[in-house]
Amino acid sequence: MTRPTPNSLDSYPHHLTLQTRWADNDVYGHVNNSVYYFYFDTVVNRWLIDNDLLDIGKSETIGLVVGTSCDYFAPMSFPDTVVAGLRAAKVGSSSVTYEIGLFRNDETTASAQGSFVHVYVDEKNRRPSPLSDSMKTKLGEIT
Repeated sequence: MTRPTPNSLDSYPHHLTLQTRWADNDVYGHVNNSVYYFYFDTVVNRWLIDNDLLDIGKSETIGLVVGTSCDYFAPMSFPDTVVAGLRAAKVGSSSVTYEIGLFRNDETTASAQGSFVHVYVDEKNRRPSPLSDSMKTKLGEIT
């Protein structure tokens, strides 16, 4: 298996700044690996909300996570600031593969990067639902 190389910050069209919390650190003194997935979830859903694509509790179509992955390159720890870079890597008829890079403080090389796959479904019956035209247009801005 070939180890991926870390991406640069400029390879992600959307950025969100997050603050690490004291509770994010583990006994080894760095952000626990599970917390990286919280950061992934936050940048994706914040982008959806900010682009009027998700209205929590009211949207008829919601994204369900069906896959995630993460590669770690350098540790982060409290009180670091994290810049989460986001791009849409693959857009299907009812699914999106988002790629996220996490950047520590002012660094421009990813400390970690991974993917987050949403399948969009009808909120009531949980069956796949085609992406709306407005969503496809917005995703085009971060492809």
